[in-house]
Amino acid sequence: MQKFIYKPPQAPLQIIYQDDALLVINKPSGLLSNPGRAPETQDCALTRLQKQFPQVFLVHRLDCETSGILLFAKTKAAEIHLKKQFEARQTQKTYLAEVAGTPQPLSGIMDWPLIADKTRVPLQKVALDSGKKALTHYRVLQIHPASSLIELKPVTGRTHQLRVHLLTLGHAILGDNFYAPKSIKNASDRLCLHAMHLQITHPETNQLIEFHCPANF
Repeated sequence: MQKFIYKPPQAPLQIIYQDDALLVINKPSGLLSNPGRAPETQDCALTRLQKQFPQVFLVHRLDCETSGILLFAKTKAAEIHLKKQFEARQTQKTYLAEVAGTPQPLSGIMDWPLIADKTRVPLQKVALDSGKKALTHYRVLQIHPASSLIELKPVTGRTHQLRVHLLTLGHAILGDNFYAPKSIKNASDRLCLHAMHLQITHPETNQLIEFHCPANF
């Protein structure tokens, strides 16, 4: 694992939807969702949006290296409503990943409990006896000579869940600086993991609303 050096992309954020209650962006790979402790990590999706929308609340997070749909609330009431949905697993999230090789079978369930690896912070690991339940559905969409595009539907939202599940399956994500062997890490200049679809219940209308965002890898 290489040392993490934070050099966020400087292109303007792409807002893909907004109304009086919601704001949705396509977060680029390499940008933190929210600030960390170090001074250089204050530049993140949340602080950038707060310059334009002083009252905006982060509802959930994506890993720094993961791109795609990131949801914010414009009011405190909307934030509370939306966070309850995520906590109750009432949302539907779909990711796209490019992985080394091709999983067999071409679809299935990854059901390995996860726990923090205290000897390799901030990594996670499978712990069958002591880990927290983690469940991911996968389906192969395209097969390439040395890799595959995979649709991922996580039921739970553990830290690094998709990365560790795919690694355990035997098919690490291309460009994964944390978990992939060097040859697979170097196969892409970014982590090939993208949040491409999100379905929630709108906090004001109580109607289902969906967001889509294609990947660029």
